[in-house]
Amino acid sequence: MADITMGSPLVKPKLGMVGASMNAMALIAPGAFLWITYQLQAAATAPNGASVAADIWSGIVVALVLAFLTAISYSQLAKLYPEAGFAGAVYFAEKAFLESSGAKRSAPNSVARMAKLSTGWAAHLFYWVYPGVMVAFMATLIGYIYNQFTGKSLSVLELTLIGVIFSIVTGYIAYRGITGSTFTSIVINVIQWGSLLIFSAFAIYYRLHNPQGTTAWTFTGAWDVVKPHTLNGVLIQSTIAILILVGFESSTSLSAETKNAKRTIPRAIIISLIVQGLLAYLIEYFATGTMISDKLTGVVDGKTVTGMDAAAASGAPIGDLAQLIGNSVLHGIGFGLMISIALTVAIAVIGTTLSCMNTAMRISGGMAADQELPSMMGFIHKKFAIPHVALIALIMVSSVIGAIGVRSVVGLTGITLASNLGTFVLYGLTCTWTIVAYRKRADHNVLLHDVVPALGVLANLVMLIAIVYLYVIGNADSKNEAYIMFVIAGGWLIVSIAYVGVTSMRKSYSMKMISAMIRPESLSVLMQVLKDEELILGMTVTKIKGFGRQQGKAPGDGNGGDPDLQFTSDKITLIPKVRVDLVVNDWDVPKVMEVMREALFTGKVGDGKIFVMNASDAMRIRTGEKGVLAV
Repeated sequence: MADITMGSPLVKPKLGMVGASMNAMALIAPGAFLWITYQLQAAATAPNGASVAADIWSGIVVALVLAFLTAISYSQLAKLYPEAGFAGAVYFAEKAFLESSGAKRSAPNSVARMAKLSTGWAAHLFYWVYPGVMVAFMATLIGYIYNQFTGKSLSVLELTLIGVIFSIVTGYIAYRGITGSTFTSIVINVIQWGSLLIFSAFAIYYRLHNPQGTTAWTFTGAWDVVKPHTLNGVLIQSTIAILILVGFESSTSLSAETKNAKRTIPRAIIISLIVQGLLAYLIEYFATGTMISDKLTGVVDGKTVTGMDAAAASGAPIGDLAQLIGNSVLHGIGFGLMISIALTVAIAVIGTTLSCMNTAMRISGGMAADQELPSMMGFIHKKFAIPHVALIALIMVSSVIGAIGVRSVVGLTGITLASNLGTFVLYGLTCTWTIVAYRKRADHNVLLHDVVPALGVLANLVMLIAIVYLYVIGNADSKNEAYIMFVIAGGWLIVSIAYVGVTSMRKSYSMKMISAMIRPESLSVLMQVLKDEELILGMTVTKIKGFGRQQGKAPGDGNGGDPDLQFTSDKITLIPKVRVDLVVNDWDVPKVMEVMREALFTGKVGDGKIFVMNASDAMRIRTGEKGVLAV
């Protein structure tokens, strides 16, 4: 797989361990998902209708185990293929099969290409839908805050406009490049950690000091919060909890922008999951569980409910708990504390949306560089070194998804499920590619490269089946949500198959002429490399003279400065060069260009240029064969 990001002078390694891990941590976003998902977790029921809210914490533990199985697989592949560039797991998929089979490149119908495309399909379903879901959540959250201040609700149009503005603003941060995104992620992570620590500390203080004289706690003590209550409950809660842990793998798309990617990216994957999952989530959910009592109240069908039932009925149970803390512990500032926490949640939503946008556009850019997506999706911005056309498309898609999400809870949940389906498919496939990549290697480890990824495949398959099953057998809304999920995922699959079919046909039967102006002394090297890679059957070589941006002057001519930009004389010198022309199958163009650059590169002015032109037809005079058969 050709990924131009690794060789492009525009994309430079800037990130260290902190930068790579902070971007992934921002996507996991415990500061956002405690607020967003606690109501869903509190309202979760078994198929028989019994509540399973008591198993929230133990469900997260099980989900963490599953997440670590996948994270280890990602880290092993990132260590093996640090050159993955923007494409991340998509690159891993193809490379694993190419190395395993000994093939030099993918054929149109090869297993390696099918692995790459299936991984790309799942990655786009996950990363391109997720930001739109977060846009809808942000608009809804702002609507909630507005309602708390004014008692009024924003219209659907107003919520849609808020979502569009949020998508554009977040996209602009991503547009400014990885340095700005990383700084933003660091600030956001610090803010959400601070907010979670304060909330958790006050929640535990509330339980220990019981300022409201509570007599009926939902959990009898610390052990009751963390222990499994029913196997069914743990499994159901884990299917929800796994969704708040995704994102640890996002740093794999930053390898081209990370220093010492072979060492840094694998560690960043594991560190992000340890910090955000093992520490932040377990602490905040433990603290939340300890303070839920009969003082948390709500109304369902005209009846007052308390405790976990009230949390299940609330639009923002964490906001309600914050008001209890503020009013009883902090001398009546409940509303102010709730708004403050809500604002930090909004900030965390910015972080998770930003991180996912960064991942989504880079994966699209990597696939476009390999000609699996329209080439414009891979255009790299000259200043900010990001695939900006892909980002613009992503902003528009996110705005549309956000507009759908604010109109209907059922619609938003259905879209979210489609993204989750993509997540589990992507994770399961990546675990599979780990087994493939290492099975014939000398450094193969049975535990790391067989047992762990196999368990990861099984776990992700179980989660995928479970989440589909629970919605399919649910009530009318759940069935509609499942229907939306299948429509989105199935529609994307149909579009993908159609696009791949058309482009594969075109690339298999069309030709390109590649014309390179090179140093004369590089010719023999180039010919040998192309022959060794079995990329050409013929070549035309012409001695030429010409000049480029330096107008024939060597570096250092004149009074100094950048030789690409400054000239001190009107005299133009024609430099002897060699022109190499070859006609190849359209399918082979990325690989030919990659091999040519590697063979011709010296890093000095005058290495030359490569041009690709359409070759509409060809004929072998002796036989009369036409098109690719003549080549």
